[in-house]
Amino acid sequence: MDLSRKCFAEFLGTLWLVLGGCGSAVLAATYPELGIEFLGVALAFGLTVLTMAYAIGHISGCHLNPAVSVGLWLGGRFDARELLPYILAQVLGGLLGALLIYLIASGRPDFVAGGFAANGYGEHSPGGYSLFACFIAEVVMTFMFLIIILGGTDQRAPKGFAPLAIGLGLTLIHLISIPVTNTSVNPARSLAVVPFAEGWALGQLWLFWIAPILGAALAGLTYKALEGSAETIGIVQPKT
Repeated sequence: MDLSRKCFAEFLGTLWLVLGGCGSAVLAATYPELGIEFLGVALAFGLTVLTMAYAIGHISGCHLNPAVSVGLWLGGRFDARELLPYILAQVLGGLLGALLIYLIASGRPDFVAGGFAANGYGEHSPGGYSLFACFIAEVVMTFMFLIIILGGTDQRAPKGFAPLAIGLGLTLIHLISIPVTNTSVNPARSLAVVPFAEGWALGQLWLFWIAPILGAALAGLTYKALEGSAETIGIVQPKT
């Protein structure tokens, strides 16, 4: 499979992740009368990854996340030459997904962008958690997310079930950490909403690149040591 097709798949997949996950937060969770609260947002993020894993996993591996790409690279599952093109595609797809949310959300007369599903710490943490607590949460949650991905796609794991494990794993991660950071574990998702959010989101964005990538890198190295060797490269083995 040529790199341009893989990158386009990553672009579409990340667009869907942001549109589905952040869109559920912006379009529904902010209006309690609609019945979608943080449980619904957590499910939305998990479902975007699950559905895209089946849709594009055989094309690109369905990373949808710069931290995942870094973790898979350090875990020996992903070619370093494709790392930067994948990240660029993910960032651009996320930005378009956020733009679509904005175009839809701004059609409501009482719409106020506010945080626009941005991630934050301190006074911008949903639960008021400190910078240190948010940093630890993002590192640990991303670490565990990559362990689930690397384990679920191991050739020794049951075949065909990786998307379920990964989608449910992401749902669980959101259930744990939405109150802490509004859950990133994905730098592209965090960056995507910043242009449409209040100014504080840009100033806090650095954390949601550094912490997820650090957690993913640690997971990639850890799982590589555990498994010895691997041949798969993503959520689903893409065709060559």
